[in-house]
Amino acid sequence: MEHTYQYAWIIPFVPLPVPMLIGVGLLLFPTATKKIRRVWAFQSVLLLSIVMLFSIDLSIEQINSSSIYQYVWSWVINNDFSLELGYLIDPLSSIMSILITTVGIMVLIYSDNYMSHDQGYLRFFAYMSFFSTSMLGLVTSSNLIQIYIFWELVGMCSYLLIGFWFTRPLAANACQKAFVTNRVGDFGLLLGILGFYWITGSFEFRDLFKIVTNLISQNEVNLIFLTVCSVLLFAGAVAKSAQFPLHVWLPDAMEGPTPISALIHAATMVAAGIFLVARLLPLFIVVPYIINLISLIGIITVLLGATLALAQKDIKRSLAYSTMSQLGYMMLALGMGSYRTALFHLITHAYSKALLFLGSGSVIHSMETIVGYSPEKSQNMVLMGGLTKHVPITKTAFLLGTLSLCGIPPLACFWSKDEILNDSWLYSPIFAIIACSTAGLTAFYMFRIYLLTFESHLNVHFQNYSGKKNSLFYSISLWGKGGSKAIKKKFSLLTLLTMNNESVSFFSNTTYRIDPNIRKMTRPFITITNFSNNKTYSYPYESDNTMLFPLLVLVLFTLFVGVIGIPFNQEGMDLDILSKWLNPSINLLHPDSNNSMNWYEFLKDAIFSVSIAYFGIFIASFLYKPLYSSFQNLDLINSFVKRGTNRIFWDKIINVIYDWSYNRGYIDAFYATTLTGGIRGLAELTQFFDRRLIDGITNGVGVMSFFVGEGIRYVGSGRISSYLFLYLSYVSIFLLIYYN
Repeated sequence: MEHTYQYAWIIPFVPLPVPMLIGVGLLLFPTATKKIRRVWAFQSVLLLSIVMLFSIDLSIEQINSSSIYQYVWSWVINNDFSLELGYLIDPLSSIMSILITTVGIMVLIYSDNYMSHDQGYLRFFAYMSFFSTSMLGLVTSSNLIQIYIFWELVGMCSYLLIGFWFTRPLAANACQKAFVTNRVGDFGLLLGILGFYWITGSFEFRDLFKIVTNLISQNEVNLIFLTVCSVLLFAGAVAKSAQFPLHVWLPDAMEGPTPISALIHAATMVAAGIFLVARLLPLFIVVPYIINLISLIGIITVLLGATLALAQKDIKRSLAYSTMSQLGYMMLALGMGSYRTALFHLITHAYSKALLFLGSGSVIHSMETIVGYSPEKSQNMVLMGGLTKHVPITKTAFLLGTLSLCGIPPLACFWSKDEILNDSWLYSPIFAIIACSTAGLTAFYMFRIYLLTFESHLNVHFQNYSGKKNSLFYSISLWGKGGSKAIKKKFSLLTLLTMNNESVSFFSNTTYRIDPNIRKMTRPFITITNFSNNKTYSYPYESDNTMLFPLLVLVLFTLFVGVIGIPFNQEGMDLDILSKWLNPSINLLHPDSNNSMNWYEFLKDAIFSVSIAYFGIFIASFLYKPLYSSFQNLDLINSFVKRGTNRIFWDKIINVIYDWSYNRGYIDAFYATTLTGGIRGLAELTQFFDRRLIDGITNGVGVMSFFVGEGIRYVGSGRISSYLFLYLSYVSIFLLIYYN
């Protein structure tokens, strides 16, 4: 077994040859390198598969023996200073390695087809492989300084990947926003690392935990300084995992290609902050108030992410806010001391959210086949709908991912989220109420995404291709021959929720009948004749097999990965593989328990959380499936809300909720006004001070010298008698002033 651990150092470096060879090939042999570009994709998948198999082998050995292996060697030695590098293989690092490699392999296979027509195909795979190297190096690091090195490499790769389409202004701005926001957290992380080195004299985790615990027990350390250093360490995790208030970069990061969102914004990069807190949890537990701060930030992020996802139109941004909310659940679990539960939800959420992101990418890929569709339109759920018959496999996969994230049994996220909700009742009833309410919001906005994308009939998914900028959309009338007149009277309560704040727009006055055999055509285009002008339409169709295969594999993970954490131990049969894997683990809420429970207790606790999820699904279905049925039910709703004051009151509440969600909680606007505007104002003030005062004094001296010189030139006539007269005059004036 130790022989296997000795070779664990190769884990981060196995994917590294791909970006190096691609870079050298593009530099020396660009034409030949581009001709064999599929070879580089195959090598990326192959090398990452080797890392996955090696990580699985190490994990099996850990489950069987509960072993931890660390190896370090000296890098810098200077007097009393010693810096060591090495690798640490424990349950946390092995879990993260398997997560990174399995999701990474699926994303690389998916990307081969998704990016096949992109000119940056090779650059994309070079970035992805280097990102995998950086992330694997991060999770196997043995000390804080090594974590910081790979932490920065992960940030650099995310900057390159988010801004992959850097010619698009939105993508360029998004990568800059992500970079600057993460700079705040990374600077705090660096200060925290240096502060703890000042206190302990070591970067190693074991030494750090032991020394800090002893110093606190013996009251030999300044607790205020220790707390500040801990907050600075936590700031790095807040930025990387998009926790409040440094979450603003995550939705804008969706400007990168969708496979990037699936990898770094669902399973790896954003999980780095959770990994860091989990790694340093023994330290945070002994420092006063830090564990409370972690749980507070977690619960705020849970609620904020869910509310901001309610009214988003971009499918990827909706999923991004969902990711933010679920990361808040993990941070809440860590703040409560539920180490095992947090990692369990990290695993289940990673696979489910990767499935959802790749499913959204399949939808976007299908929508982009429509002639004239821009990237903004292809991601707008308002312009989707009715895709079930066109992309049935994608629809089924997306539905399973949605149900999992909603917490519906027996899918993966149900098991982990239910544990977090149960533990929250033991920690704080207020936090539990917020967490349970957010679970209902999660079910609502996730089913809203699903129904708007696949089931709704209001939305448009066929575009008239006429070569004009303002071409009309082809749409089937929602209201029938009556148009909007029959329904206009019913537009008051819940209009924003059901219509997504979109004005009712009938893009064409005539409804054309579609040939039911259109899907059997070899090309996704049809020309409709018998009209004054021929009109060409395009129809979405299912993605290729190389994009569907990763979806199907992730569906299997979504269905069955929750089995590893089922907390049952009855009649000598222990099903909780995760507890064996993480043994011994930190669990402040259940210090004397092995997380086992009987079926009766489990069902009693699960009924409440599942009921909340089904309630959210019911509300979303009532409002969005299909949209015209919700308007038929508006009479029923309006019957409960009397006309007049109550109607206006409820309309105002809905407007406030919608505006809060759609405008991102006004947090971005607040930052733009206070931080960006404040910095600009300070820069302008500094510029004014520099130009008017500093430069003004210098320029004033020059101007005064000029005028004095000019005056002296006219005075100097060259006559000695005149000079003597002026001299005697000045002396006389001086003497008069002096003696008086």
